[in-house]
Amino acid sequence: MISAFFIFNQKGEVLISRLFRQDLKRSISDVFRIQVISNPDVRSPIITLGSTSFFHVRINNVYVVGVTKCNASAALVFEFLYRFITISRSYFTKLDEESVKNNFVLIYELLDEIIDFGFPQNSEIDTLKMYITTESIKSEMAVREDSSKITIQATGATSWRRSDVKYRKNEAFVDVIETVNLLMSKEGAVLRADVDGQILMRAYLSGTPECKFGLNDKLVLQKRGNEASKSDGAVELDDCQFHQCVRLGKFDSDRSISFIPPDGEFELMRYRSTSNINLPFRLQTHVTEPSRSKVEYTIHLKANFDPKLNANNVVLRIPTPLNTTGVQAKVGVGKAKYVPGENVIIWKIPRLQGAQECTLTAEADLATTTHRQAWSRPPIQLDFSVVMFTASGLLVRFLKVFEKSGYQSVKWVRYLSKANGSYQIRF
Repeated sequence: MISAFFIFNQKGEVLISRLFRQDLKRSISDVFRIQVISNPDVRSPIITLGSTSFFHVRINNVYVVGVTKCNASAALVFEFLYRFITISRSYFTKLDEESVKNNFVLIYELLDEIIDFGFPQNSEIDTLKMYITTESIKSEMAVREDSSKITIQATGATSWRRSDVKYRKNEAFVDVIETVNLLMSKEGAVLRADVDGQILMRAYLSGTPECKFGLNDKLVLQKRGNEASKSDGAVELDDCQFHQCVRLGKFDSDRSISFIPPDGEFELMRYRSTSNINLPFRLQTHVTEPSRSKVEYTIHLKANFDPKLNANNVVLRIPTPLNTTGVQAKVGVGKAKYVPGENVIIWKIPRLQGAQECTLTAEADLATTTHRQAWSRPPIQLDFSVVMFTASGLLVRFLKVFEKSGYQSVKWVRYLSKANGSYQIRF
């Protein structure tokens, strides 16, 4: 896949260098330094020069770079680079120039384990931490016992979990987190609406348990044409990605997810939905310009979810013209203020109950200019987080834990829908 791996600092100095194949020389690092680091016009993360491709990720003050001469999958290369960053953070918290210099021996050890001849190998953090450790030297007996466990885990069917995990209290937490993306026209028509979701799990379970949980009865995957849209009330998922521990055969047959979980926190599933989206908020806008020196706003916000639920940290960013000199705003709920540096009115509502409605009225004073430029009217941005609500309609029907010792476990399921700059309404 990749022929070389480098880590550069901002000056273009090579901090980490590892060649995996003979088709590249170490001097290839000079090409990246001249063509990318020294060139401020380069913005693409992929640069191809001749038959050589450079894939890079800039994080803090270092560049993490993969180099290949073959037609490698770009998604696979970037997945490896980001996985390396995640592993590095788990060992020394922050990946920057100082931490790379302080832990260069550890980084070379990690590279030897996670990639072989340019192909990714075992990148499970829990497994790596068993035999790549920065702790003090262990006794011979302890090392021998750990070596036997490592062999079983690295070659067995569940390389992501040890069999001797023990907890006094057995608990399993499932978080369904969805990010809502919306673009609505000023007439109220939905131009684009989709949901990016992920199911996170924290498993603090003893032994080697078998976990199983089921999703909605009406669940449609990879719809074709209008077939899926005809099914009333169905939850439609366009794309699903699972952790390697999931048995995909059972999911295809009865939509239940069966797996032996890794110990601790991990991402069980990632999905995307573009149909039957339940929009948590509706926004009605009325913005007029009665004169060349004044703009009047009336913004009406309504929560579209159950009255028993609450939205937290609701923030509206309402754009104003560039020549605005001042704004007088009135709200019934929350607080609103004008931020001149960003040319926006920020309306903050700490807590909003479902089905509640609130209104903002504002008047913006404009400075008179000789050459008046047309106001582009950027969309209003709405940020929020709603607990126990899913915009896609995805629900966990049941969650079961089976273990040969038969212990009782406590299970928790939580839902969260949020938006962070991705919920936009034109006006």
